Amino acid sequence: MSDQWWFCLTHMAVEPDEGCPNKDRMGPYPTREAAADALKTAADRNEEWKRGDRAWDGDD
Repeated sequence: MSDQWWFCLTHMAVEPDEGCPNKDRMGPYPTREAAADALKTAADRNEEWKRGDRAWDGDD
């Protein structure tokens, strides 16, 4: 079994290495659970970057 997992943006589902083309996926992730949380992880990181940008610009 694969030791890397991906989140497919076409099917909105977790996939092992054997799946859709990487251009349609987020990852790889070390666990199935981490791949399942891919969209939340991306949203959390985006929010963190926005806060950092506001602080950098002096808007915070």
